[in-house]
Amino acid sequence: MKNEFPNSQNGAIKNRLPEIEAITEALCDPASYESVIHDSLHDMPMPSLKDFDELMSRLKTAIFPGFYGTSRVRFDSMRYHMAANLDSIYRILAEQIRRGACFARAEYAQDYGLCGEASAALAMKFMQRIPRIRELLSSDVRAAFEGDPAAKSPGETVFCYPSITALTHQRVAHELYVLNVPLIPRIITEMAHSITGIDIHPGASIGEEFFIDHGTGVVIGETCIIGKGCRLYQGVTLGALSFPKEADGTLIKGVPRHPILDDYVTVYAGATVLGRVTIGEGSTIGGNLWITHDVPPKSRLVQQQYKHNSTGN
Repeated sequence: MKNEFPNSQNGAIKNRLPEIEAITEALCDPASYESVIHDSLHDMPMPSLKDFDELMSRLKTAIFPGFYGTSRVRFDSMRYHMAANLDSIYRILAEQIRRGACFARAEYAQDYGLCGEASAALAMKFMQRIPRIRELLSSDVRAAFEGDPAAKSPGETVFCYPSITALTHQRVAHELYVLNVPLIPRIITEMAHSITGIDIHPGASIGEEFFIDHGTGVVIGETCIIGKGCRLYQGVTLGALSFPKEADGTLIKGVPRHPILDDYVTVYAGATVLGRVTIGEGSTIGGNLWITHDVPPKSRLVQQQYKHNSTGN
């Protein structure tokens, strides 16, 4: 028996062509796309999310030998594999910095040749910071293992903990941020944000031995300063209380507006700390608190406790 379905389907599609044409016309109207289109300088391609996936994969392989990558790590061949991997990292990063500079219309991107040279120089400056990134992440792994009784080994935290994933991306992005690389740092941190639910701005300055337990819903703003040995739990916000504005109402950007956590501060689940306030060394902020003022060192802030009255009075 002849199957008539394909022909009937083709007829239905042809009948919809005028509607498709109308939708096409609407989407090609300049008034429709003027706020969402971007014309890169020099006809350069846009930054590539696929290349950033490869970049971060290669960086993780370099920072955590043996945990990532397809090849087994052998000490006698580590130098060869490390050098080859670092060369690929450098080449990918230099190209993506160049694309990001064109996208952001950086001053050096106006000259095609200068843009390539500047991007390569910035990429090499970042490469020289990779050993320090490893030192910081090693301290984060140690803090996660020592701070969580559920962790069976430091390696488990590397493989499994969203805190380490988020911090790997943030510490990489932060070094690019302080080098004034446009756009790229934010792409890298948002990659981890989408995976872990932990939102750390690349501008945040984070000391050694930092651990975010569980992690989902944590927000750390651009101008936060976090000292050594600090610990956050899920749902913590280190945010801005208000945003200063120009006379015409536009936001003034770049001013310090997020909290400072001195060394060895712990902030429990659901707490919110807003504004340029300082939480003193060794302090503990209890869960679900709302903090908008400085907190002295060694403080312990908790919600008022209420005794349950079984009589209902």
